[in-house]
Amino acid sequence: MTGYFATAKAGHDRGNLYVIVGEEGANVYLSDGRLRGMARPKKKNRRHIQIIGKTVGPDILDRLLHKEEVFDHEIKYAIKQYLAGKESAYVEE
Repeated sequence: MTGYFATAKAGHDRGNLYVIVGEEGANVYLSDGRLRGMARPKKKNRRHIQIIGKTVGPDILDRLLHKEEVFDHEIKYAIKQYLAGKESAYVEE
């Protein structure tokens, strides 16, 4: 699930778009590159998110999977490109 776009289904952040940047048991870690950056991702129960069938671009995805550094501006740009409908920054699964 790491690298997929997801929206929050529950909580005060309901409806917000995030990128899943990590997983731990029944929880995932979400980042939007703004309020919830890579240094402080949001911990959320898997049941409280809706996964979107698209992932970030292959360069960011590869770094997320290998636990390498990903910058907030890259996450923010990928979300912006997804919302604009440009497929250069994300991959459909």
